[in-house]
Amino acid sequence: MSNPTDSATSDLLIFRLRDIVGAENVLTQASDTATYTTDWTQQHTGDTIAVVRPASTNDVSAIVKLCAAAGVAVVPQGGRTGLCGGGVPIAGQPSVILSLTRMNAIRSLDPEGRTVVAEAGVVLETLHERALEHGLIFPLMFGAKGSCTIGGNLSTNAGGSNVVRYGNTRELCLGIEAVLPDGSVINALTGLRKDNTGYDLKDLLIGAEGTLGIITAAVFKLFPEPGARATAFLSVASMEAAIRILNTIQDRTGSAVEAFEYMPKQTVDAILAAFPDMRPPLQEPAETGILLEVASSRPADAQVMEDGSIRFQNDLMDILADLIEEGHVLDAMLARSEQQRRDLWRMRESTLEAITRFGPSYHLDISLPLAKIAAFVEEIDTATREMGFLPLTVGHLGDGNLHYALAAAEGSVWEELPLEKASTIAYAALSRLNGSFSAEHGIGQSKLKVMKKLKEPAQVSVMHAIKKALDPQNIMNPGKLLPPEI
Repeated sequence: MSNPTDSATSDLLIFRLRDIVGAENVLTQASDTATYTTDWTQQHTGDTIAVVRPASTNDVSAIVKLCAAAGVAVVPQGGRTGLCGGGVPIAGQPSVILSLTRMNAIRSLDPEGRTVVAEAGVVLETLHERALEHGLIFPLMFGAKGSCTIGGNLSTNAGGSNVVRYGNTRELCLGIEAVLPDGSVINALTGLRKDNTGYDLKDLLIGAEGTLGIITAAVFKLFPEPGARATAFLSVASMEAAIRILNTIQDRTGSAVEAFEYMPKQTVDAILAAFPDMRPPLQEPAETGILLEVASSRPADAQVMEDGSIRFQNDLMDILADLIEEGHVLDAMLARSEQQRRDLWRMRESTLEAITRFGPSYHLDISLPLAKIAAFVEEIDTATREMGFLPLTVGHLGDGNLHYALAAAEGSVWEELPLEKASTIAYAALSRLNGSFSAEHGIGQSKLKVMKKLKEPAQVSVMHAIKKALDPQNIMNPGKLLPPEI
C-alpha cells in the first residue's frame, strides 16, 4: 500500500477495517463523515478515507497496525468540542479518523481507593454522575461537560474552572492505557499514587494531542462530595485586589476555593444581551467581576443554623464583610439557593456562545503568573480599544488562565480592524510577562505559527526528537501540535 490515496488501495484498506470493527462502524460516505471532518469552530476541515469506530483497545491496536503497514495517517477523535482543529485531519492529507465514542465504558470504580477507570469515549458528565452515586466527585469541570469525552480531555490536558483546587487533567490521572504508533499497547491502569519505575509515559502522552499514541482508557482520582458550598458574585476594586481577595479566602477557608472566575463588565453585558432571560448578578454592574465558589466536605460546615442559614455560607459572608470593610470588595451577591447557584454558572458557561453571537471574534487562550495578570489586561485592553476592538475576556483567574477574546467595538467593522497588529502586541506582552500562549485548549492546527514563533527552539527540538522516536512514519495525528521542522 504505497499510495494511500489510490482508489484500489483505499478500497482494500476499508475492506480490512470493516473486518476489524464491522461494516456499520466504518463510515465512508461524505454525508456520514461530514460531521467528523470539520471541527466545532468550522475553521478546520480535512479529508478522510473513512471514519472508524472501534469498540475495544484490541480494535484500536489492530486498526493502528493496519494503518501503519499502509502508511496511512490516524486521527483520533473524541466528542468534537475542540477549538484548535486538533481532532480533524489536515487539509490535503487523507487519513483514517478513529472515533472513540463507542469506547464508553466505566470499567470499574473503587469507592474505598477513590479511583475510577474510564474508557476514552466516556462523556465527562457521565463520569460526574457515576462518581456522585458513590458520594464522590470527579472535579474536572467546564461548559462542554455534556459532550466532551475523557480521551479528548486527556489529549489536551484540559483544565476548566476547578483547576485552582484540583489541578488539570494530568494532575487527576493516575495511569493510562494507550496504543502506540506501531499498534503495541501500554497497560498502566494500576492506579498507584507512587510508582517510580522509569520514565512517566502517562505524562508524556497526556497533552500530546494524539501525536504520540492513542489513550484508550485512564484511571483517575476521585474526591469526597462537598456537603457545603458557597457561591457568590463579587464586584472588586481592581484586578490587583482580586488576587488579594483570592489569597485571603484561600487562607481563611483552608484552601477551599474551587472556582475564581474573572468576568468583567463588558463580557457580562455581552452575555446578558445574548440571553435576555438572564438577570444581572448585581444591581450595579461590576467593572471587575468575580464568580467565586468555595466548597467543603466537613460535616460541621454543612450545619444548618437556627435561622435556617448554612454555617459555611455564613463563614464566607464574614470573610467578604471584612474584605468590603478593607475596600477590596465593593459589592457581593451570595447564592442562597441551588437555583441561584445554577443561574450564576449558566451565565459563566454561556460566555463562548455569547461572544459567538456577538459577531466575528479572535480568541487567545493564555496563562500568566498571577502577579502579572493585571498588567497584561490593562496594557492589552488599552491598546486594543484604541484600535477599535472590544475586549470580551473571561478567565479562570484562580490559576492564571485568561480566555482573551477580541470583537469589533461599536462603530468598527471587523474586516477593517488590525487583527494581526493586535495579536502581535498581545503575544509580545505575554512573552515579556513570562506567560504561555496556550493554557488549556491545546495547539492543534490553529496555533502552529505561534508555537513556531514563541516556543523555545530547544524545547521544540526535543519534542521533534520524541515524535521521531515513537512515530517515525509520522502517522499519528500529523500536522498538529508540532510546527514543521525547518
